Amino acid sequence: MQYEVNGETLEADDEGYLLEPRYDDDVVRVIAAAEGIALTDEHWKIVNYLRDQYREHGQTPNYRHMLKDMEEVLPGYDNKALYDLFPGGPAKQGVRVAGLPKPFGKGGY
Repeated sequence: MQYEVNGETLEADDEGYLLEPRYDDDVVRVIAAAEGIALTDEHWKIVNYLRDQYREHGQTPNYRHMLKDMEEVLPGYDNKALYDLFPGGPAKQGVRVAGLPKPFGKGGY
């Protein structure tokens, strides 16, 4: 699978995860469009959170850790609200949209 972003071809696995992380916001827009997601400010907060976690830890958090961290990122956002943003799973689809490689195991560390 591949994504075309600003004339550049980005390689992805069969599930749509980039093989190498990309932090260009245009990458997020292209992948979100392919996923049928209309980006909002809340989406961007999740994307930036996931990118920061990846930069800091070399991987993204599992969903349990992600949900716990939401009190700081998006206060008041619960399980349902996160799934409303990323119906394919915040710790999976969110990672894909953020332009990051596939999470380890069941969505993180």
